[in-house]
Amino acid sequence: MKDIESEENPPKNEPKKSENSDEKGENKRFSPQLALCKALSEQIYNALQGPVVEEVLKQARTSDNDSYWRSAMEGHSLKVEPRLLSRLHTLFEEVKKKLDFTEKVDFYVTGDSTVNAFSVAADSPGHPHIVNVNSALIDLMTDDELRFVIGHELGHLIDRDTSLLRLINFIFPDPSVMPIALQHKVRLWEQLSELVADRYGYLAVEDLGVCVSAFYKMASGLDLSKMDVALDVLLEENLKHLEYFLKDKGISIDSHPVNPIRVQSLNLFATSKSQRTLNRHMDELISILLKIGDSEIDEPMSIFLATAGLIAASADGEISDDEVDLILEHLAALQMFPGMFLQDISKENVWELFTTAVARIQELDPSMRQSMFTYMIALVLADKQFSQQEIEFLYNIGEEVFNFGRKETAGLLAAMIQQNFVPSTQVLS
Repeated sequence: MKDIESEENPPKNEPKKSENSDEKGENKRFSPQLALCKALSEQIYNALQGPVVEEVLKQARTSDNDSYWRSAMEGHSLKVEPRLLSRLHTLFEEVKKKLDFTEKVDFYVTGDSTVNAFSVAADSPGHPHIVNVNSALIDLMTDDELRFVIGHELGHLIDRDTSLLRLINFIFPDPSVMPIALQHKVRLWEQLSELVADRYGYLAVEDLGVCVSAFYKMASGLDLSKMDVALDVLLEENLKHLEYFLKDKGISIDSHPVNPIRVQSLNLFATSKSQRTLNRHMDELISILLKIGDSEIDEPMSIFLATAGLIAASADGEISDDEVDLILEHLAALQMFPGMFLQDISKENVWELFTTAVARIQELDPSMRQSMFTYMIALVLADKQFSQQEIEFLYNIGEEVFNFGRKETAGLLAAMIQQNFVPSTQVLS
């Protein structure tokens, strides 16, 4: 049987030994890294066979992969150089030095009305990375707010986020064909990497007020200096918006976390007195990002998929890898870490959880009765063999739990065999 706990258990943000803080703020004791972000990055990279694929691409390369972005920037944007845009050049280089980032970076400004910036990692050692800032953002931000933005973009380069994103986009140019479990992991990693990059932005300026005002400017397009809004008022309002997400009423489904999460994350990073306190509050914020859906039926359906899967798969006395894969495949649509969820369920009273979940689902949506039962039939067929013992198990479950007569169960079973059953090649060899 496959280890259903697997390597996907999300690490907590473990406390680290604090270093001496300097006169500029206690945040110096905290690393900008998030343990879960790093673990997800490694898991995704390994799942995509990163070392092998990157070596193949290196050997197959017939032209410079940087040429697309380099051509776009050189042809349509203005490069920030000492003799051209000297003030911006000095500011950007100061941020690089502040973050102790020594790799080459070419900075560009693009005439664009959207308030945005982005970074592109070089795909060859020694080649310069690219950081682009749109003109609208430069017009709206103060110099210190620009430092936050540049620090954020350099943070992506420091953590190699854009390199992993390039690998993901190469293997899945059409994201819709990406396995659902991987889709959720990639989304969570992208969101966590934004929180980490925000921390680098904070370290570039070390002023929470500057970071928060930059967020509100990007969200509203307004110059807050003309509104005379105090930092404590902005943080208080942010907590009100955050409460909506903490009470399970909202989910963050884009590649970037919603602003209330980002602002509070930086507030915690800047003001927490200890690593333990920071980790505890960050775990609460990250719990919002772990949510996949917000339907009332999601929780009982997750429990049903896990318990029904365990019950049906073990009807023949043994749970096969194919059966575990099918359970995890269905759970991945509702759970960020399906293996851990299945492992936790297996330690409980599985039958009691199963019957309670079935009753709750039928209460919320009576039309789910047949699809729940056919899921259990699919589990029995998943290992490409079934015994009379398993057939009798289905007759009993159909009658006792789903109120299907023996003839109805036989009809559903016959249809599933005709549509889905494929005998094992090993049996035929």
